[in-house]
Amino acid sequence: MSENSYQDLGQLGGSNAMPANPDEAVLECVGNPHPDTDYVIRFSCPEFTSLCPVTGQPDFAHLMIDYVPGPRIVESKSLKLYLHSFRNHAGFHEACTVGIAKRIFEATDAKYLRIGGYWYPRGGIPIDVFCALGALPDGVSLPDQNVPNYRGRG
Repeated sequence: MSENSYQDLGQLGGSNAMPANPDEAVLECVGNPHPDTDYVIRFSCPEFTSLCPVTGQPDFAHLMIDYVPGPRIVESKSLKLYLHSFRNHAGFHEACTVGIAKRIFEATDAKYLRIGGYWYPRGGIPIDVFCALGALPDGVSLPDQNVPNYRGRG
């Protein structure tokens, strides 16, 4: 795909079936409109779901994804479909959160990426998972993720 061509996007503007699993989901990217400037892009997914790999019960999380793009930015509809593909995917919190970070980081060739996975309790214990990849460029302002501790999430 040409990094500056929107015609090459296969998901934006169309009706798309939900990918059966994260491995089948396609993360589409376009050229960074400001490759000469370091800035932060934030995605918030407050209704992320996956399945417990042991019990098959649903797990819920609020994901916060911040990244400083390199040559490409992720197209948001393809990201939405990718994240939704976890609904029937069995994976521990750590595997889902870190796997998402790696996939976006590699697809965009980001300079820096940070993800916070704020998971709702399983067995009475909320599990929060954090991953940072790359190096935050000098002078880039990275805002707090501002997701409250579990007690305040409801």
